[in-house]
Amino acid sequence: MPSKSVFSLKNAILLSAVVFTFIMAASTAFAQDQPQEVLPELPGPVKTLVDQGAQVRFLGRDLGVEGWVAIKNGQEQYFYVLPNGQGFLSGVLFDKDGKVVTIDQVRRLRQHGDAQTLDTLAADTPAERADAEKKPRYEFMTPSEQLFYDVENSNWIPVGKAGTPLFYAFIDPQCPHCHELMARLKKDIKAGKLQVRMIPVGRTEQSKAQAAFLMASPDPEDTWWRHLDGDETALPAKQGISTQGVERNLMIMQTWKLEATPLIVYRGKDNTVKIIRGTPKDYQALISDLGSRV
Repeated sequence: MPSKSVFSLKNAILLSAVVFTFIMAASTAFAQDQPQEVLPELPGPVKTLVDQGAQVRFLGRDLGVEGWVAIKNGQEQYFYVLPNGQGFLSGVLFDKDGKVVTIDQVRRLRQHGDAQTLDTLAADTPAERADAEKKPRYEFMTPSEQLFYDVENSNWIPVGKAGTPLFYAFIDPQCPHCHELMARLKKDIKAGKLQVRMIPVGRTEQSKAQAAFLMASPDPEDTWWRHLDGDETALPAKQGISTQGVERNLMIMQTWKLEATPLIVYRGKDNTVKIIRGTPKDYQALISDLGSRV
């Protein structure tokens, strides 16, 4: 998609910030639509995450399944227990019309008083937690800042030198325009002029599996360049690989009604949040306008 469009975000659908209360025992009280509802038993995999220090929250029962959300190291995972209790699924729940039920469950949590910001739970030390609590609360941000917050907290991988100007880009491994974007920027990236924080997504099962493999790679930058150079073995579409992180990235795009890839999100030198749908018309103008350095 070679056309360029930079615009201000207005009336966008909010991706609600999730806040969790750590479940210490099965008797923990939970305020839901049915206040007297007994908290169900934690599924084994969720219990394992709790034992590892994850924060967990019960999402309730919708469409006949029990939902849970866990956060560890700032990343969410969603779990749904099968009605017979003999198994569970990991991912985002949709209804028969394609509506993302998980988002409604998250909003419901917030309506019951869970209104702290996500990053206060991800802080590992008292000092980090105090610093996180100073950050603006999600619900008071403008829509463009909410989008940037969601993008910053997506499952991205860095390509390029840290400390240089950067932008975020939703990338599908099979998208030819994504290949064009990264190929055009490769020289500047290799020269240490910028960093691209790639957010892998997949529109097909094959590209979704490739995106998941890229995220799990010990050297994703090298893996990506080999893929871009035509190495068909660099990004195998392995069956059975977890696509949870990719699903979360897709949910961000779907929630904000952002469909095209590549999709660039960055903070300009004027401190405003900007997006480019498709490949830029002027690459040097984009690089010159980058304001973020992390």
